[in-house]
Amino acid sequence: MPDWRTLREGFPALREWTYLNTATYGQTPLRAQAAMREHMERRDRLACSDFLNWFDDADAIRRNLGRLTGCHEDDIAFLPTASAALGLLIGGIDWKPGDRVVTLRGEFPNNLYYPAMLPGVEFVACDWADFRQAVNDRTRLVALSTVNYSTGFRAPVEEIAEDLRRRGILFYVDGTQSVGALRIDVGAMRPSMMAVDAYKWMLTPNGAGFVYVDPEVRDWLRPNCIGWRSHVDWRSVDNLHQGAPVLSARAEKYEGGMLPFPAMCAMNAVIETMLEIGPERIERRVLELADELRARLRRRGALILHEGSQIVAARFDGVDASDLALRLKERRVLVSARYGALRVSPHFYNDETDLDVFERALD
Repeated sequence: MPDWRTLREGFPALREWTYLNTATYGQTPLRAQAAMREHMERRDRLACSDFLNWFDDADAIRRNLGRLTGCHEDDIAFLPTASAALGLLIGGIDWKPGDRVVTLRGEFPNNLYYPAMLPGVEFVACDWADFRQAVNDRTRLVALSTVNYSTGFRAPVEEIAEDLRRRGILFYVDGTQSVGALRIDVGAMRPSMMAVDAYKWMLTPNGAGFVYVDPEVRDWLRPNCIGWRSHVDWRSVDNLHQGAPVLSARAEKYEGGMLPFPAMCAMNAVIETMLEIGPERIERRVLELADELRARLRRRGALILHEGSQIVAARFDGVDASDLALRLKERRVLVSARYGALRVSPHFYNDETDLDVFERALD
């Protein structure tokens, strides 16, 4: 088993805070911070003369991401946010009047805002009980999160992906609230696209994110960002191609230009840590902590909204969750409030002592 206590020592914020708020921000470990510094020192040492080699490092990160998420490195592009990925997909669809987009009520705003702005397209945000009925023969796209950010609801995305692929319906998955904590085999699931903003459960500074784009989707989805790296032979920087670019078959064609290398180096250090620990052990750890939190909250009369994920959402009768989160913060216990529920979200760097401190502060 991993030495969780030693791993915890690599997260300096935990020395001063009881941090149970990874669904808002993940804590970046010292190992990732060192990777960022190493990249910047390399820039100074070589005056950026080796900048093309940085893209070799990026390809190594793609391979590690493939190991973590179960896909091929060619399927992965680096995009700064999940909203950038969703914009790429929605902007590349040839929409027809009467087309339908389906998501769930209470989804993350990314999945609500853009579909609601599409002219001539019917947008449906339904309850889970009505989801299968809402996905009809006019549905072009379904957009869901693997875990709902406010309630902790964990949709059966593998089952949904299989059904939608059989029916020829595009499926966008936002994995931001699970990848890094819960296992996923995106290569086996094969959604049309899965986006992950790495600043939450992937414990990475802002600016680094990635997207899986299914090979069949890459055949027709054109980039929405065209730059010097759009041409397939972009490494020939002494004589860059002139004229319309010939696009690569790899997902990297969606990147366009330079990448946020310092943040990506940090992300790679986190991925290496997670692969060393083992994704199955991380998942078991976070789910055990979440289940224990649910049990302790129930003993205090809380209504638990959903089971089965690492995001715990609880309501107390007559208690303002936003005020409660603020009062806990005064005691250096960090959680969140979302839509009247207290949201508690442990990661593998938490332990039972954090739950004890949270419980005492809550009382």
